[in-house]
Parts: sequence; structure tokens; C-alpha cells
Amino acid sequence: MASDRVPGGDDGVQEGVVAVVARDGRLLLIRRAPGVLAGGSWCFVGGAIERGETQSEAVAREFREEVGGRIRPLRKIWEYRRPDGKLLLHWWLAALEEVELRPNLREVAEIRWCTPPEALALPGLLGSNIRF
Repeated sequence: MASDRVPGGDDGVQEGVVAVVARDGRLLLIRRAPGVLAGGSWCFVGGAIERGETQSEAVAREFREEVGGRIRPLRKIWEYRRPDGKLLLHWWLAALEEVELRPNLREVAEIRWCTPPEALALPGLLGSNIRF
């Protein structure tokens, strides 16, 4: 869809995507691997949008790279802008198409399916995830 294409300009704002995937009333979260940005923190799968990539393309790519699965992006459901304005995250609801997930251990230390209350209780849950 053309409307989710990210502009190519460099305005100092990093744009990223987040995949919200649910199964049987549980949400898929990951614990970031040591040595990566926000290492040890819990969050939804996501990452930076690459130049020329649409949001929906980015969310599918990031999911595949981080947990080895395939999703079908359904629709954008939320947006988060960090208070300093330098990070804009586009949150997408996605359907899981490949059930067997394999974490990329360079980026992901652990995968967990959580109910919303369980997710909120995870130590080190990233702030944008708490707000969501």
C-alpha cells in the first residue's frame, strides 16, 4: 500500500515498525539479546524501516529477521513518538502465518507468548510497549 511508504528525506527522525501478533489471547514478545540496542529489555518484535521500504514491508521483514517467522501485516493500529521527537514507531497488527518461530540469537534472547497482564509484569518492558 502506497500510503505507508516512508519518505526518503533525512529530518533526524528515526522511523520504525512494531509487530503486534496475538494467538489464543496471548501476545508475542521478545527479550532483546545482550549487545543490541536495549539489550535485555522485553518488547514486541520490531525495528527500523529501511530506505524505500513501506511500513508493512518493514514489519514483515523485521519479524522474519528476528524470530524466523512469516506474518501478514493487517493494518496500522497505533503510533508512538518518543518525547524528544527523534523516534517514531508505527505499530501494526499482523496475522501469524508460520507458527514455528526460531529466534535470531544475535538479536533475540528469548521469545514468550504473554497475556496482557503477564506482558506488563515483565522486567524491563520498554516504555512504548507499556503505553501500548
